Amino acid sequence: MKTQLATVVGSAVLTAATVLGAPAAGAQTAAYPTTPITDVSYGASYISGTLTWYNRAVGVDGALRAVGCRRAWVGTYDASGNPLGAKSTSTKCDVTYSLDDFPPVPADVPGGAAYVVVCLDDASASSLDCELFYRP
Repeated sequence: MKTQLATVVGSAVLTAATVLGAPAAGAQTAAYPTTPITDVSYGASYISGTLTWYNRAVGVDGALRAVGCRRAWVGTYDASGNPLGAKSTSTKCDVTYSLDDFPPVPADVPGGAAYVVVCLDDASASSLDCELFYRP
């Protein structure tokens, strides 16, 4: 009797562990949310692309079109408006510069950044145009 009970309990534990440890049929990891970068421009210069909202950082892909000398600047903020991190390109002159290698901007708080500010700056790092983008 004890042997049968041990076999039944052992089998039930093994089955439960298998079921609970296995992903649901058809389960997939959800993609990180994204937001298009729009309306950041000054004259013929602009920043366009996509923000990707990770758990503790924000990725930036796209392009900086610099007519004259310009820089792209991106800052992350929590829900209270406290700065979390910032990154910028070096000054780029009369070129379309890829932002695909732009390093992720830190947002090291639970849930990540609540919003991001993207700025088009002049060569002296003075803002020419800034736009705010909220986490979707």
